[in-house]
Amino acid sequence: MAFDPRRSMKVGVILPFSQREMGGETPRWNDLVAMARTAEAIGLDSIWISDHLLFRFEGQEPRGPWECWSLVSALAVATERVEIGTYVNCTSFRNPTVFAKMIDTVEEISGGRLIIGLGAGWHEPEYQAFGFPFDHRVSRFEEAIEIITRLLREGHVDFQGRYYQARDCELRPRGPRPAGPPIMVGSTRPRMLRLAARYADAWNGFAKRIDVLPSLNTSVDEACRDVGRDPATLARTAETHVRFPHLAPEGDEADLMGEPEELAEVLAPYAGHRLAHLQLRIRPDTVASIEAFAPALEALDRRLGHRAGG
Repeated sequence: MAFDPRRSMKVGVILPFSQREMGGETPRWNDLVAMARTAEAIGLDSIWISDHLLFRFEGQEPRGPWECWSLVSALAVATERVEIGTYVNCTSFRNPTVFAKMIDTVEEISGGRLIIGLGAGWHEPEYQAFGFPFDHRVSRFEEAIEIITRLLREGHVDFQGRYYQARDCELRPRGPRPAGPPIMVGSTRPRMLRLAARYADAWNGFAKRIDVLPSLNTSVDEACRDVGRDPATLARTAETHVRFPHLAPEGDEADLMGEPEELAEVLAPYAGHRLAHLQLRIRPDTVASIEAFAPALEALDRRLGHRAGG
């Protein structure tokens, strides 16, 4: 399964989903709907929702997020065109057979607009708080992604593993795409990269600085060759950050900033690194910021010779 973009490099926005993440405020459902519809209106290709249960960092007040799949399901109804991606789902949080059922059901609700990001998880405090085992995360992920991909792509799996079992399990009825939505795996560690190369349609990395992309691409290429896959068949995606100083005067010094043409100039080179999709965190995470990005998106389309999605 290959990505079929309206742009040669799709551009999406990662929506805020937890306390104090929306310009210091907690995003409510009405805020998220407004941001999603604004993203759609200005011509962005996708919206993305992260998957966590609780953030606890030393020296900081705990921060709670909304549940990812509840939001994804609702946003599938609240929007019409944009793709909806998960950034990324922790396979530890849901039984893989039931999760595949959830995915294909929301795929049906969305009319075939899902992108399923999968990962092994990393934040131990939320595992402890919600009662999930934190050990052998990659081994658990390996079993989970095999079950999920086989159910989504083939509709059937018969699997007996150390952590999960799925005996003569079928996925019925099926959503609008015969092989289900595209699967994206986010990681840079060698074992996870090999699993991405074996099972995924796309790989995702963090590229706040564009100069990390060549080495990341090389690692992904090597993982593909290790499992006997043509590297050209695994789509590449990456996250970077954009900030509007007049809306958020303070922020990370590595954030990309500037007037629309300047932002287009610094974002355009990402397309030269085989990216099928660029996911943006636009600071502050508000409707106003997404609206402010509209002329930058138009300038990027002009620079790359793209036509706007829609």
